[in-house]
Amino acid sequence: MRRRSRVAEILVAVLLLSLSAACGSRLPESDFEHDDRTPAPRDAAPLRVGIITSATSPVGGGAFTGPRDGARAFFDRLNARGGIDGRRVEVRTCDDGGSGVGNNECVHRLVEEDQVVALVATTALDYAGASRVSRARVPDIGGQPIGTAYDTFPHLYGIYGSLAPRDGTPGWDGKLYGGTEVYRYFKREHGARTAAVVSYNQSASAAYARLVERGLRAEGYKVVTEQVDFALPNFRAVAADLKEQGADLVFDAIDGHGNARLCQAMDEAGADVTAKVTNVQNWTSTVAEDYKDAPRCRNALWATGASRNFEDTGNAAVQEFREATKDLETHSQWQLEGWAAARWFTDAAKSCATTGITRACVDAFMNRSQGYTAGGLLLPVRFDRLPEPPKSIRTCLSVARWQDGEGWVGQGDMNRTCFTVPQLAYAP
Repeated sequence: MRRRSRVAEILVAVLLLSLSAACGSRLPESDFEHDDRTPAPRDAAPLRVGIITSATSPVGGGAFTGPRDGARAFFDRLNARGGIDGRRVEVRTCDDGGSGVGNNECVHRLVEEDQVVALVATTALDYAGASRVSRARVPDIGGQPIGTAYDTFPHLYGIYGSLAPRDGTPGWDGKLYGGTEVYRYFKREHGARTAAVVSYNQSASAAYARLVERGLRAEGYKVVTEQVDFALPNFRAVAADLKEQGADLVFDAIDGHGNARLCQAMDEAGADVTAKVTNVQNWTSTVAEDYKDAPRCRNALWATGASRNFEDTGNAAVQEFREATKDLETHSQWQLEGWAAARWFTDAAKSCATTGITRACVDAFMNRSQGYTAGGLLLPVRFDRLPEPPKSIRTCLSVARWQDGEGWVGQGDMNRTCFTVPQLAYAP
């Protein structure tokens, strides 16, 4: 069972990392014939929204619950202030257990039985019910792109946007595209020239590592590849080689437990780097505990993403999020993005208050919401329908660095940390 959990975590990390930089879009809906005018309850009846989360899954408890918790915190605060046009938002949650069967059951319960007006902050290991959500024309707002659903189907609006046709096939003819902005950032801002990529001898891990290697080489890096045995990883040997090779950066396609062991080995070997780069899924307040045995590596952790640092309490929108979630034991970037997804739905519903809050009206708002930022919490989100994948694109980055005693410290303005970078194709 332990092995199964680690395999699942690797798959999640690989999919999330690759798809968070991918492009996608809206598409014509003539092939999805269904009555999209199912109304939300009228008058003062509550507005039902659904949240599907793989709260229990092979990955382990808590890995996927951040977006759900952030969204619920937003709706609790909203209801305490009177709801939407006097109507309370009633949140219906469903744990799909991380399986396709469970996901379809959640879709059936929320979409068909509970008749929710929208799904919000979906975070599913296997979003098997995505096509059913799309056929029902239920807007799915601010979901996490762990799989390919948000670059495949209409009516699904991932938290980072999409530029692909979404005609039932992922991306463009089955290929997705990701940029090199993270590698460009460390090269331009920190003079990095040598980067190591650590992976397991496991197919999903190795495949993502190859994508990272391509991006690094496209940006002119010397690339050091390190692969360890999945069952018996020798992180000491990796750490020794990182020191020998003089790596400036370390990227990885391994699980959280493996990352902690790698960092510990790096500290023991004296392998100091400019940055040990992680992603939004690991952008949490639990770093001090997770990396307690690796103080030097811990303080070289950097995270990149597309949303404002949850520790940036000087920002009014972040401060509101932190105040509403002050009773939570931990905080994370995924919680903040779940909060932003709930705010997105709320803005859509408010736009429909005079004409009736229906699935169709909320979906129409989503189709119009170019450049949406959730009050500055997100980088401007785009939903375009591009017939061909872009060869390059201007992309901005949110960047933070962990520092003991201070937590995650933001590095510059995310709306100005921008690069025009090539888009590299990959098969999901």
